[in-house]
Amino acid sequence: MFQSLRYQINRTKNYDPAVHSVLEIALLYPHMKAMFFHRIAHCLYNWHLYFLARLISNIARFWVGIEIHPGAKIGKGLIIDHGMGVVIGETTIIGDDCIIYHGVTLGGTGKECGKRHPTLGNNVMIGAGAKVLGNIYLGHNSKVGANSVVTRDVCDNVSVVGIPAKPTKRTVLDDLCDCHKNKVK
Repeated sequence: MFQSLRYQINRTKNYDPAVHSVLEIALLYPHMKAMFFHRIAHCLYNWHLYFLARLISNIARFWVGIEIHPGAKIGKGLIIDHGMGVVIGETTIIGDDCIIYHGVTLGGTGKECGKRHPTLGNNVMIGAGAKVLGNIYLGHNSKVGANSVVTRDVCDNVSVVGIPAKPTKRTVLDDLCDCHKNKVK
């Protein structure tokens, strides 16, 4: 746990030029508090103590304005910049070193059962206000523009923008995109 915390602090320090001290990161950055509570809630959730897990996640949401379901699986180094209004659903899987800006929703469409939330690869960036919905996969190093709505898989190293989100630079035809092979079901 201390290695994870140290990694998170160093990642935040390297990411944010406004950082003045490690103490500031540990005590004042909302994503640090949200991730601390999520780790506890996620353990309780895995032990089938669902009520306690949800209670802790609700306390964290009230305190920092970031809602992370205890069932979500989150890799190391997640930064939630200005976190207010971020929602991360139950079956979401987030890879390592991702950046999520304020107002982002990683949610379901309401039409799926089982795995119903997105899976993010490593080094994914999601811009402010974006909505990523359904059991879709965002490939490694992909980027989602602010206020975009993503409902389809995004391949590795591709940036998408708009409603609905479309690639900014077409490097591969949609028909040939094989990013669905990496999708977790």
